Amino acid sequence: GRRWLVLLLFSLLAFAQGLVWNTWGPIQNSACQAYGFSSWDIALLVLWGPIGFLPCFAFMWLLDKRGLRVTVLLTSFLMVLGTGLRCVPISDLILKRRLIHGGQMLNGLAGPTVMNAAPFLSTTWFSADERATATAIASMLSYLGGACAFLVGPLLVPAPNGTSPFLASESSRIHIKDRIETVLYAEFGVVCLIFSATLAYFPPRPPLPPSVAAASQRLSYRRSICRLLSNLRFLMIALAYAIPLGVFAGWSGVLDLVLTPVHVSQVDAGWIGFWSIVGGCVVGIAMARFADFIRGMLKLILLLLFSGATLSSTWFTLTCLNSITHLPLTTVTLYTSCILLGVFLNSSVPIFFELFVETVYPVPEGITCGVVTFLSNMFMGVLLFFLTFYHTELSWFNWCLPGSCLLSLLLILCFRESYDRLYLDVVVSV
Repeated sequence: GRRWLVLLLFSLLAFAQGLVWNTWGPIQNSACQAYGFSSWDIALLVLWGPIGFLPCFAFMWLLDKRGLRVTVLLTSFLMVLGTGLRCVPISDLILKRRLIHGGQMLNGLAGPTVMNAAPFLSTTWFSADERATATAIASMLSYLGGACAFLVGPLLVPAPNGTSPFLASESSRIHIKDRIETVLYAEFGVVCLIFSATLAYFPPRPPLPPSVAAASQRLSYRRSICRLLSNLRFLMIALAYAIPLGVFAGWSGVLDLVLTPVHVSQVDAGWIGFWSIVGGCVVGIAMARFADFIRGMLKLILLLLFSGATLSSTWFTLTCLNSITHLPLTTVTLYTSCILLGVFLNSSVPIFFELFVETVYPVPEGITCGVVTFLSNMFMGVLLFFLTFYHTELSWFNWCLPGSCLLSLLLILCFRESYDRLYLDVVVSV
């Protein structure tokens, strides 16, 4: 039963990292008034997430050489430093903004572990008929943390009354700033509790391996990187994951900014983002459980999910262009299209992770998923970088969604699947 406690601690850490990363996007208007942030600052605060993946290969090496406990402890300690830095009480707004950026950067450095280590944890602690479910829970909780930021931020932090920070009264600005700092202190406390629990109990591995694959010898770090970069099938499916998920992550991080031109309030944008990610987490765990029962169906599941993602993203984009398409632009259509898009894309993450590991086995799970999440965050970073310069016109950003989903659908369709790890566990163990 200890495997579920280990999974719970790791999932809580991933939840907190996603919550801290998405603190500012849902309350961008309030943050601009309280701290004098510009649109460029808001985009950069989200951009610290993909920037934190630049040393991703160092965390992959640490996970491969030192194991899960050391890597998780280092990750949680970086999160404690990052959330604490944001809470330093100082009246100078320029210095305060720099401390907030520094805190977001340190939290971004925790991203490689919480995004990459889920398949490694599931293989180390869970048997073959529970692996996909454990991967889904561990990987989806990070997205759920980002979803709760859509809920917590707009509900606790009031939106500014004026459209410009200069039109607001000083008392309103101070009130908003106090509410934001309450959120920051609460997140700092949650991260400290998780770090203390992880420090007290987080064993690196179980006494006995749960499967043949968990006990088998893996490739070295250098040979693994060479194997991945020379495997065309892996590169194909990695791009099918990285492009649409990177685009969607960047789009979700600035969802309030994207929906402002169609007159959607900060609270409504928060609810849309919340339900789209929550729906994706629920469906993702259900799909992973289904994959545990009926093995060898990962490609078919992905084809179904990305067919739905392509249709829903096209619907949303055309709805935002209602002056041309004359499609009804209502709260119901925006809610439905955004939520369906989040459900289809977010639920594909654990299925992708399991397919990556099966395709390139015996490459270690942490290295395999590290490469694909690095690519995904690079796509996300490039999009957010362009957003800092072209934030006044966002129609191009919406068109990136259906284009990336359609490209991924074609790549998955041409992909030839294999299940090397599953063959080892089922055939060799028998």
